[in-house]
Amino acid sequence: MATLPTIDHELLRTFVAIVDQGGFTRAAQTVNRTQSAVSMQIKRLEEDVIQRPLFVRQSKPLQLTSEGHTLLGYARKILSLQGEALTLLRQPDMVGRVRLGVPDDYVMRFLPGILKTFSQAWPLVDVDVHCAPSSVLSQQPQGSLDLIIMTREIGDEIGTILRREATVWVSAESHSTHLQTPVPLALFEAPCFCRRHACNALDRADRAYRVAYSSPSLATLQAVVGAGLAVSAWMRSLVTADMQILGEKEGFPELPESSIVLLRTASTQSPIIDSLAEHIVEGFRL
Repeated sequence: MATLPTIDHELLRTFVAIVDQGGFTRAAQTVNRTQSAVSMQIKRLEEDVIQRPLFVRQSKPLQLTSEGHTLLGYARKILSLQGEALTLLRQPDMVGRVRLGVPDDYVMRFLPGILKTFSQAWPLVDVDVHCAPSSVLSQQPQGSLDLIIMTREIGDEIGTILRREATVWVSAESHSTHLQTPVPLALFEAPCFCRRHACNALDRADRAYRVAYSSPSLATLQAVVGAGLAVSAWMRSLVTADMQILGEKEGFPELPESSIVLLRTASTQSPIIDSLAEHIVEGFRL
């Protein structure tokens, strides 16, 4: 099988310039060559590579043959891909991977908007999202994640404080689960401090309860509460429209606030990690 000739990208660049500029003279200025050099390039392209005429000779204005029209489309694609590849390879910080740890508490509420804006700024960066409770994320080996979002008790914050929020009691809007005695609770698994605060508050208020459901997943707790099976406690911003907030009038004491923090664990400097951190800070302001 005969080997197909390769096409020098400089020949394609000159060919496209002639079409865009409407002639050999102005194209020569664009590609910074003499007109005779441009003519020689096109002769080489036609005779040695394509082996077909690309321009209709003696036509004014300049016209392409059918083969010329076909090559023009491919030439533009080839030059565009070459430029894209060179841009990415010469600026390696535009590609890469970021490892983000986050409790699933915040995945549905905050992460979609954050990742959308980050993707628009860094479309070729991959983001590995590792979901786990804050107590697990805080014990991750050094360097296994680049950024960690976690919940901390007031006064025990580390890293950057993203926001502080009230922790509230919640139950399904259409159920009266909160009137049961003992009241069934759906709480995050120990050693979650939110679980500890909830139980301690009910103990101090002498309110009978039982922990009927435990899970590390907010989605599970929301499903249980939404079905009218239990009362729970989580941050106010995570309360959905089908739930009601319970207060002292319903026999549920006030709970302490909590902090959401961002911890950077990467030891190396990276504009990608810095950018995602900025997007996270901005996303939690909304």
